[in-house]
Amino acid sequence: MKKLIAAALTTTALVTPAFADDHGGMGIEEFRIGILGGENAQDRMTSNECFRAKTEELLGVPTKLFTPADYDGVIQGLLGGTIDMAWLGASGYAKTWLTDPEAVEPVLVKVNVDGSYGYHSIGFARKDSGIASLADMEGKTFGFGDPNSTSGYLIPSIEIPQETGASMESGDYFGEVKFTGGHEQTIVAVANGDVDGGVTWADGLGAWEDGYNSGALRKASDAGLVDMNELVQIWKSAPIPEGPIVLRKDLPERVKVDMTALMASLPYMDADCAYNFMAGEALGMMPINHDAYISIIEARKSKM
Repeated sequence: MKKLIAAALTTTALVTPAFADDHGGMGIEEFRIGILGGENAQDRMTSNECFRAKTEELLGVPTKLFTPADYDGVIQGLLGGTIDMAWLGASGYAKTWLTDPEAVEPVLVKVNVDGSYGYHSIGFARKDSGIASLADMEGKTFGFGDPNSTSGYLIPSIEIPQETGASMESGDYFGEVKFTGGHEQTIVAVANGDVDGGVTWADGLGAWEDGYNSGALRKASDAGLVDMNELVQIWKSAPIPEGPIVLRKDLPERVKVDMTALMASLPYMDADCAYNFMAGEALGMMPINHDAYISIIEARKSKM
């Protein structure tokens, strides 16, 4: 924790206006931030507006938010050079790296309030459904989020069959398996009874009735989309490494340094902005590199 705080304080000093650049500019005409699916587009824009504004002020160039309909839209934007930065899930980073190892570089990862940087895939159902475990889900409808989601697909598609002894194909163990489109869609689908159970992501810390400290359940609870007292947890994955914030490798070095410094400093500069940007309560951010995701890359390769 001391290292995390020291790093943030050190990088804070690096956050200087764009006009201070020795070359008279940042070497870019605009900066484009991609936001993964999981919430509806307007909520994603609202949650990240404060960060967009701070980025624009820092870099001195127009800064835009992009909210593609699915995870792959952000991944393809990074690969094609039309998006400069994104907070990817571990599986999304794995796909990006497997497609083009030179496209992006991980720079930071969110750190939980306990100092860890992992999270969990959380299986859940309506409390009044009588479903309390995976065993109760046999023959029922199960909701995934997005095919490129770590917690919404990759990890449960590996770990759940290990527990049930059956595949994730519709009719094998679950009566039907559906892709809902994202974390928020899964949460709402379960709450509305459109699917019997599903998975989403959370840090697993704090109180269930709050949606834990951070994650999709916390955001949905904060937004008033669900009452957590009406839901029940039925499954929890092993810890998953939190996905990285990535920057395109071919960005000017000054842009990469300043953006990394801004994000590391955000909890100390503006706690409310950091809360929205990091999907709930968190200690802050710390440096991360490619090596942290080798196990997820191997898991992704095993599904190819």
